[in-house]
Amino acid sequence: MTTRTAARAGHPDRFDPASFEQKWRDRWEADALYAASDDDSRPKRYVLTMYPYPSGDLHIGHWYAMTGPDIVARMHRMGGDNVMFPMGFDGFGLPAENAAIDRGIHPATWTYGNIDNMRRQMRLMGASFDWAREVVTCDPAYYRWQQWLFIRLYNAGLAYKATGAVDWCPRDKVVLAREQVEGVDRRCWRCGTPVEKRDLEQWWFRITNYSDELLDFSRVDYPEPIKAMQTNWIGRSEGAEIDFAVEAAGVEPIRVFTTRPDTIFGATFMVLAPEHPLVSVLTTDDRRADVDAYVAAARRQTEIDRLSADRPKTGVFTGAHAINPMTRERIEVWIADYVLPGYGTGAIMAVPAHDDRDFEFATKFDLPIRYVVAPASGELPEGRAFVEHTADEVLIDSGGFTGMVASEAIGAITDALEAADQGKHAVTYRQRDWVAGRQRYWGCPIPIVYCATHGAQPVPDEELPVILPTDVDFAPTGVSPLTSHAAFLAATCPVCGGPARRETDTMDTFVDSSWYFLRYCSPHADDAPFHRDEVDDWMPIQLYTGGAEHAVMHLLYFRFFTRALRDLGLVGLSEPTLKLRNQGQILGADHNRMSKSRGNVQAPDELVERYGADAVRAFLMFIGPWDQGGPWSPTGIEGVHRWLARAWGAALAGGGSARDPDAERALRRAAHAAIGEVTADITAMHFNTAVSRLMELTNALVRAREAGLSGTDAYAEAADMLLLLLAPIAPHTAEELWERRGHAYSIHTTPWPEADPALLAAEVLELPVQVNGKLRDKLVVAAGATADEIERLALASEHVQRYLAGRTPLRVIQVPGRLVNVVTPRS
Repeated sequence: MTTRTAARAGHPDRFDPASFEQKWRDRWEADALYAASDDDSRPKRYVLTMYPYPSGDLHIGHWYAMTGPDIVARMHRMGGDNVMFPMGFDGFGLPAENAAIDRGIHPATWTYGNIDNMRRQMRLMGASFDWAREVVTCDPAYYRWQQWLFIRLYNAGLAYKATGAVDWCPRDKVVLAREQVEGVDRRCWRCGTPVEKRDLEQWWFRITNYSDELLDFSRVDYPEPIKAMQTNWIGRSEGAEIDFAVEAAGVEPIRVFTTRPDTIFGATFMVLAPEHPLVSVLTTDDRRADVDAYVAAARRQTEIDRLSADRPKTGVFTGAHAINPMTRERIEVWIADYVLPGYGTGAIMAVPAHDDRDFEFATKFDLPIRYVVAPASGELPEGRAFVEHTADEVLIDSGGFTGMVASEAIGAITDALEAADQGKHAVTYRQRDWVAGRQRYWGCPIPIVYCATHGAQPVPDEELPVILPTDVDFAPTGVSPLTSHAAFLAATCPVCGGPARRETDTMDTFVDSSWYFLRYCSPHADDAPFHRDEVDDWMPIQLYTGGAEHAVMHLLYFRFFTRALRDLGLVGLSEPTLKLRNQGQILGADHNRMSKSRGNVQAPDELVERYGADAVRAFLMFIGPWDQGGPWSPTGIEGVHRWLARAWGAALAGGGSARDPDAERALRRAAHAAIGEVTADITAMHFNTAVSRLMELTNALVRAREAGLSGTDAYAEAADMLLLLLAPIAPHTAEELWERRGHAYSIHTTPWPEADPALLAAEVLELPVQVNGKLRDKLVVAAGATADEIERLALASEHVQRYLAGRTPLRVIQVPGRLVNVVTPRS
């Protein structure tokens, strides 16, 4: 007979989660038990986990990500904090649109149906989300204010439209931000298709205005890998911008950025990226055909192909020449695909003696190679570039700078170029502005109209939201489906009242998640996106959790957005969260990422039906460190279920009549030790060890019950402590047992227990006793024993007396609480 069958057959005290879990979920929700309030008498604490895409069903990985922060929120709520732990849905975006296209239904139908199902599944897990604060980004009540914010950014010059080379996904037929292109082979982050480069007019956000600020992590607690990824992505480099005049009338100089201006005397040719705007201007007629063919071929290459160190260098001479501003030499201007348009200025001064790629190129095309930096020894390599850059290197063959230490020459040469108006000190960044527009239907409409007379104009606030029409053919064609919707296109110029055409691009879905955390502070505001006083009360987020895969997308964008809104006077903070933690990823049993297409998804519903929600929660937290994750395996969940059943039995035990003061004291000590350990583990998000501590306390209770101590005050106290510590991890079970033990509802509003230091203090100490540094005996002494008492006991030891042989010790050395060492006189 199964546990569940036994309970239904007349054993109501058996552990049967199905008999009580739904009851408590219904009551918690009816009582709004987890709703954050405006109560200022308790410290406000904002805990947030990233909201999900409504893509269908929650899988066990979602439970893993959400249960951890739920445990933290629950502990702090019991600890007296006014906790806000909201949830919502990232409703717009390509996943929903593509799924709807595949199924032949409207994205809204698909999205809202999934939201209903996922909301049901989140409730099933017993998470303490404040559902009254829910946001759904595809709801006009939400995106109305996103459009309002866009207009403020546009008016401030932080949102703009311009033509530029962008990454294009040919499968989804949509522009991607640079951060959304992944891997060495440059694939779409959504579908894995290799991306292409296209020149398109696009909407952008000036995230680069904040590059330096985004490199400052001094006020936040972020995992080191996230800080490293964002730092590398921003890619700040200090150096010099140098202008190389060209031998062409009316043509601007070629500007390069270099971190090593000290090597300029070795710049013997120049290389432009094939996409550089000066290529068509500088190319001579006799070189035009070769250059055009090379440019066309280069644009078909992936960035990783062009940067590959193993790939033979190719290039074409443009027929043009430039002048080295320091040597005054006439040097050739080439194009080559190993120079990329998105790095630096898209042009380089080639120094083949000190750069491996330039050396290979110069060797292949028989271009001059001149060493201008050497170690103090003067020894230079043969047949390769000198790139080691030793600390003692000096300049050679560098005019008046010859003999100068290279590190000093960097500044000195830049100063000389600046004085000659041919260069300047400069900082450059790898980061580029955020491409924020998309040519797809299922997204937030951009609130701009175009008038033939007055150009681009923002939609007036009173006309917001610009509603996304529902009667649209949203199949992807490479242009927005809204371009063929006559009613949507027809607009009025807010300046002259004349006809205007509405913008048809929609916003990148990452715009939605760049401010959703602010909307949670004022979820029902209808006069503003959020109220400043409520944001000031709740923000910044004290703990934010989510996947590390968002390091250079969402986790960078929401930091930018917060700063931009700060500069607009809408918020008073610079960082959205004080602390970020990333959960590990739960993989399928095949060690691949869970996905329906691979057939490796583990649905939580069937596990809940079999074991109960609390067993699933506890098992997920017990399988290993939360920040590491691992492949899913059901092995072990039976054991966790049995543990909860044992805790159930221990909590309901009673009637024992035995009394044993020492055993009772030991049980109380075990319970109070668990308080400190579990509190520390949950605070550090070491949930696996927290569960382990609770298992140990359960075992202590079971042993005490078997010894007949279940009727003692010590047992009652330890059982209550177990339930209080268990409540964040197994909330339904703790609530049911709390009630059955006669306590007032609810355990989740009962104060978090505090350990009694006096109980944890050791009553006795075991001290090693050494003679001349070698262990000879052990003493058990009272914890408060004086040094004199300890010395007297040590010298009275028969083992010590054997080595003293009646002599007085030379000295007795004590390390308090650690050891005693008796030093004997010399023979």
